[in-house]
Order: sequence, then structure tokens, then C-alpha cells
Amino acid sequence: MAITNTSTTTPTQDGVALLGRVLIAALFIPAGFGKLMGFAGTTGYIASVGLPLPQVGAVIAILVELVLGIALLVGFKTRIAALLIAIFTVVAAIFFHNYWAMPADKAFVNQLMFWKNIAIAGGLLGFFAFGPGRFSIDKK
Repeated sequence: MAITNTSTTTPTQDGVALLGRVLIAALFIPAGFGKLMGFAGTTGYIASVGLPLPQVGAVIAILVELVLGIALLVGFKTRIAALLIAIFTVVAAIFFHNYWAMPADKAFVNQLMFWKNIAIAGGLLGFFAFGPGRFSIDKK
């Protein structure tokens, strides 16, 4: 799928796009590093929600959060990185913040976390749609 950018942006728009990438990456990169350093705990947490192959899931989470988070930060293959992170974030929300199936004492905070993830995915889809701006490796 070829995605082209036929519009031009202002330096302000490019600066805001860079700031947006930095802020979103600030969520994913440390989380991915934490999962890498605490691999056993990560696999245990994934297993605790009943997902199969928790080691594979942990590797996927690390790759998405750390590698694609860095790609988003520097603006490398930004559109595909943003799309993949958005998909991952929605899937994580469904499996790990399924507040509709939780007891009342856990439902409220998980409802907040679920919708936070959905909102983050929305922001990522903006980068998929419009690109990273000129202050990026992609420069679009």
C-alpha cells in the first residue's frame, strides 16, 4: 500500500508532530524496556490472564513497545509503526483491561485504562494517516 503526502506542513505542525511522537514514545519505550528486564514477570502476567504462549506474547510486546516505539520516536517507517502499535494497544486493552468481566473493585480503574488505551490508539492512527512530519527520518 503506497501512502503519499501531497500536502505541505508548517514548521509549527512539524514541531507538534515531533512532540506528539516523543510523548507517545515516552509511554511505550520504557514499558518495553521494563518488560525486557523483567521478562519472567511479564510472562507470568500474560499467563495470568489465560493467554497461550506467554513467552511469545512477551517477545511480541517487547518488540512492539521497544523497537516500534523507537521507530515512532525517530520517525522511521512511522506510518506502519504507528499502525502496528495501535493494533497492539487495542488488543492489549481488550485482554488486560476487560473491565466488563471484572469485579466492581477492579472495574473502575480498568475501565479508565481501557479507554486510555483506545485514546492512545486514536492518536497513533493520526500518525498512520498523516505521517510523522518533517522532523523525522521519514521526513513526510
